[in-house]
Amino acid sequence: MEAEGTVGKALDVLEQVAAAGRPVRFAELLATSPYPKATLYRLLQTLVAQGLVAQDEGGRYALGLRLVRLAHAAWAQSSLAPIARPWLDALAAETGETIHLAQLDQGQVVYVDKRNAARPVEMFAQTGKVGPAYCTGVGKAMLAHLPEEALLRALERQSFHRFTPQTLTTPAALRAELASIREAGHALDREEHEPGIICCAVPILSRSGRGIGALSLTSTTARSTLERLEAAADRLRAAAAAIGTAAEPWGFPG
Repeated sequence: MEAEGTVGKALDVLEQVAAAGRPVRFAELLATSPYPKATLYRLLQTLVAQGLVAQDEGGRYALGLRLVRLAHAAWAQSSLAPIARPWLDALAAETGETIHLAQLDQGQVVYVDKRNAARPVEMFAQTGKVGPAYCTGVGKAMLAHLPEEALLRALERQSFHRFTPQTLTTPAALRAELASIREAGHALDREEHEPGIICCAVPILSRSGRGIGALSLTSTTARSTLERLEAAADRLRAAAAAIGTAAEPWGFPG
C-alpha cells in the first residue's frame, strides 16, 4: 500500500507540473501542493531522476522528454487513433469539416486524433487535450452508453460549470439529454462548450455494445447549422461501426 501511495503522490505532482503549462518554480508548486515541503521536494527529485520531469538551469521544473516516449507508446497501444485513421481521413475529405476522435478517461474527454476542416477554425479541441464530457458532443455520446455504475462515477467528476448559456449545468438535465441521445443514436453540441462551435457526435461501440470512443463532425454557426451536421449522422455511424469492428481484436479499455 505504501508503494501505491508513493506512486499516487508522484503522479499528483506530475499532473501539477503539467497543469502549470510552463516551467514552474518549486515555491509555486509548494503554494498549491497538498504535500509538505520535504515530501514535495523528494517527489520532484525522484521524477527528475526518472526523466519524467526536467529541471532547467534556473531551477524551474517542466515535463520531461521521457513522457514523450511514453505518450507515443500509449497512443499506439491504447488509443483508437492508429486504427481509426482511414475513416477520419475519408470523413474529412467528404465533408470538408473538422473531425474529432475521442476516448473517455476518468470521466473526462481525451481527444486522441483530429482532422482539420478545409478552412480550419480555432477551437479548444486539439489532439492530446482533455476536455469536459458533460458539455461536448463526443463526451455526451460516450456518457450515454456507460453502464449505470460507471455513469454515476463519471457524473461525480463533472464540474457542471456554465461555459455558455446553452451549457447543461445539473446531473438531472444531463441525464435527460443522455436518454435522448440513446434514442436518437447521436449527440449534438449546441454551442455548449464554446460559443459558435457546434457538432454532431456518435459513439464507437464494441460488438457487445461497450463504448470505446466517439467520433464527431464539428463546424461553426457561421458556416453551418446543427441540421446540416445532423444530416451526416448516418455517415458518422457507419464510420464508427467500422472503427469498432476494426478495434475489436485490440480490446481497448472502456
